[in-house]
Formats: sequence, C-alpha cells, structure tokens
Amino acid sequence: MPGTVTLDRREGPYGEVVLRRRDEHYEIIANGTFLMDTSDGRSERLLVDAAQAALPEPSRAGASVLVGGLGVGFSLAHAAADPRWGRITVVEREEAIIDWHRQGPLAAISGAALADSRTVILHTDLVDHLHTSPDTYDALCLDIDNGPDWTVTEDNESLYAAEGLAACAARLNPGGVLAVWSARPSVDFEGSLRNAGFSGVRTEEIPVARGVPDVVHLGVRPE
Repeated sequence: MPGTVTLDRREGPYGEVVLRRRDEHYEIIANGTFLMDTSDGRSERLLVDAAQAALPEPSRAGASVLVGGLGVGFSLAHAAADPRWGRITVVEREEAIIDWHRQGPLAAISGAALADSRTVILHTDLVDHLHTSPDTYDALCLDIDNGPDWTVTEDNESLYAAEGLAACAARLNPGGVLAVWSARPSVDFEGSLRNAGFSGVRTEEIPVARGVPDVVHLGVRPE
C-alpha cells in the first residue's frame, strides 16, 4: 500500500498485532482489524473528559481512573495532562503495544504520561482485571474494541453483557463513572447499561468526516 510501512508485527496469545506507519500517522491493527491511529484523537480525549465531567463535583479533584486499553496513547496522555486526576492505571494485554510506547515510536505521544508518578501500567487482560482485582476507581475509561457491537476478540463480548457490566460496577466507587468508546452508537448497549443499574446513561458524539460519528457511552454507578 503506497505510503504505508509495517514497523512491527507480532503473534501473541490473542492473535496478531501490527504497528504501521501511514505517511505521518501510526496505526494499530489487531487480527486484521483496524483499531485506531494517530490522525485525530478527539474521541479518545472525550472519553477522559466526559468521565471527569460526569463525576460528582466533590470527587473530581484527585479522582482515580482506569484506562482500559493503551492504544496509541491519546487517552493516557490526556488524563496525565489533567492535574485533577489522581491515580491513573492503564490496563493493556498486548505486550507489543506497551513496548511501542516505552521504547518505540508511540513514546512521542505517551512518554511524559508514562513518566508521571501517578501512572501505573498493568500488563494484563482488562476483562480478567475487572473480575479479579480488589481495586476500585472513580472512573473506568474503556477503549479495547471498536465498540460493544464490534469486538476485537470473542472473549471481549462478555464485557458489554450483564456479567461484564456487573464487574465494572464492582470496580467503581459509589458515584463512579463508566465511559466506553465506540466507533458507532449502540442503542442496545444504552439499554444494557440501564438494565445493569447505571444511572444518567447517555451518549456523546464526535462527528467524523465520513460515516457515523465516534461516540462515548456513559453511565454512573448510583451512590
């Protein structure tokens, strides 16, 4: 493909993950499915900002956040640039992606955030972490798939069902916010959030040049 160079390709426990450079932008491909690139980043930043804004006013300063999926680093970098966030935990299951940030070309985006004393990177599967960790957070900002209706692997589908949403609620402090990135709106997922007991369910959109908008689905764990 003209202007596209494959920088790294690895086989891992969840399949193939690829880092490509297309002209001046970087792309992450998982099992042949495009995940994200560095061309925009508005929706990844909205993921963090919308979660912060949905928190109760007294909880915003020093709030803890879990970023599910390191991706190209936009969400992490944006969280670290906001002094209101306290503990910033990133869960990423692909060792290759972590490497691309620590010692590869994506360090240009995330380097300062990784050096921030508030930031901790956990190399583990997000679904497993939500089910097994005793830790709780004020916000969960999840971006591991192209959305609830378009997952990278079948195992991720459980995250958006009743069992997965119950695990998310268990990891949230009372009044905590669940924010889920999606490449397209999902009316069914809004219903799933309400059925799981989340309040204030809504969807915020980021218009794109062509096609349906990127969105962030939001829900609040009742206090």
